[in-house]
Amino acid sequence: MHVCVTGGAGFIGGHLCRRLLNEGHRVTAVDNFDPFYPRAIKEEGIEDFPRERFTLIEADIGDTDALLHALHARSVDAIVHLAARAGVRPSIEAPMAYEETNVGGTQSMLEVAQKLGIDTFIYGSSSSVYGTNDTVPFAEADPVGEPISPYAATKRSGELLAHTFHHLYGLTVHCLRFFTVYGPCQRPDQAIHRFARQLLTDQPITMYGDGTSRRDYTYVADIVDGIVRSLRRAKNRDAPEYEIINLGGSETTQLKDLIAGIGEAMGISPEIKQLPTQPGDVERTYADISKAQELLGYAPDTPIDEGLQKFADWVKDYYADRPVLEV
Repeated sequence: MHVCVTGGAGFIGGHLCRRLLNEGHRVTAVDNFDPFYPRAIKEEGIEDFPRERFTLIEADIGDTDALLHALHARSVDAIVHLAARAGVRPSIEAPMAYEETNVGGTQSMLEVAQKLGIDTFIYGSSSSVYGTNDTVPFAEADPVGEPISPYAATKRSGELLAHTFHHLYGLTVHCLRFFTVYGPCQRPDQAIHRFARQLLTDQPITMYGDGTSRRDYTYVADIVDGIVRSLRRAKNRDAPEYEIINLGGSETTQLKDLIAGIGEAMGISPEIKQLPTQPGDVERTYADISKAQELLGYAPDTPIDEGLQKFADWVKDYYADRPVLEV
């Protein structure tokens, strides 16, 4: 296959590109190196990719014409659309920027797929669409009409746009709802990476709320495996399909236990500074992955303690010879 991965130099995108390249596929990554976090982190993650099968296009996903021009002769078989403005709290500060990138950019990539005859579109959605859902675990058939952050609203909008293109143009579309992805090369703004930097610089860990909130933390290799399985299913279909599929670890961890776990993995006892719960945060996430198991054979196999140790080993090595990013 020749796969176009948007956000291909980012956290999940970089891991996905590496997996696809290791399997012998061709990959074209699209990334605009948004200054949300340092460009060098992204560049270092892709610097060893084999250039005979890997191409990087530095472009904005909202620039439809530029992407049509760049991709028209590349015979792309599928698009995995991961590029987005991420994060619940920043979306409350800049909702229009999130709408432009996450909604407008998704519309643009769907147009690119339709105009270039690319029949497979994998969309990276988010567990945030479930909002304050009272039913656990969260299942794909649950109502998602009440998002509580602009980020969540844009991700649900992307799912709806993708359905429209499936209906109008016969695209096979899988919307994959990711549940709190973590692991090596994680974005610096994400909680586990932030906690690790606070530990490395002898700062107290800032904990929002009383520590009893729960998340379904999912190791990045498990998420990437789900994406690859989704791609395989989509490319082997005889007829177009539209599916929404949860990808999570299907177990939850309390925030205070997560903090203790990252402290243990880092070998540093954490001091905690408790702060008020932040607007837009949900009390829990918990994935029902029975659909992913049935359709994709998805089977996440990285328990939280093992995943945290792998992340801690990476982060200590990463900052061994460079300044720790400010928290």
